[in-house]
Amino acid sequence: MSDLREILRGLDVFDGDLPPFDIAELPADPHELFIEWLLAAVAAGVREPHAMTVSTLGADGDPTARVLIVKNVSAAGWEFASDTGSRKGRELAAHPAAALTFYWSPLARQVRIRGRVETAGPEASAADFLARSPGARAEALLGRQSAPLTDLATRDAAVREAAGRIERDPDLVAPGWALHTLRADSVEFWQGDRDRRHTRVSYVRTEGGWERGLLWP
Repeated sequence: MSDLREILRGLDVFDGDLPPFDIAELPADPHELFIEWLLAAVAAGVREPHAMTVSTLGADGDPTARVLIVKNVSAAGWEFASDTGSRKGRELAAHPAAALTFYWSPLARQVRIRGRVETAGPEASAADFLARSPGARAEALLGRQSAPLTDLATRDAAVREAAGRIERDPDLVAPGWALHTLRADSVEFWQGDRDRRHTRVSYVRTEGGWERGLLWP
């Protein structure tokens, strides 16, 4: 354990040229700054820049988290999808709120978002499902996420069978598929600095609109 501690302490962080964060040019709405940062991550070649950690609240009151892909971002919120029968789907049905976390390591940038989650209707959810790749649709069609699995051969056979169903019926949609939108109540932007002079900007939704402010690192 002591050797591991030394290895971890010796790892470099915030290496390379990091982008500036001009707080004098902050937009009024946080989704605009988020899109700017997301596109900067895309331009910088960050791998899977649209990946995010989605945290929900379990029935036992404890949080659970997993990595998903953000589907779209607009003034309405941050979109992601899930099967209603999955653990996150059940947790969102019972407690429709979540936290999203993005981290783009090469840029030393992190964004944290909290808010309520709304589920789209069948038409929008179906459109999202049909926009997925055939392999992704086949996996989602199983509807068995987080259920116990006896062996990998059973999984592979089920996926092949689902792929065959999609090939025969390209418009087939998983009945439990749902598109969600997180309507942010708070958004925090964090720009790392090698000398630990990190810059944190907080947006908080109020009745009169978004309030912006700085936070200590």
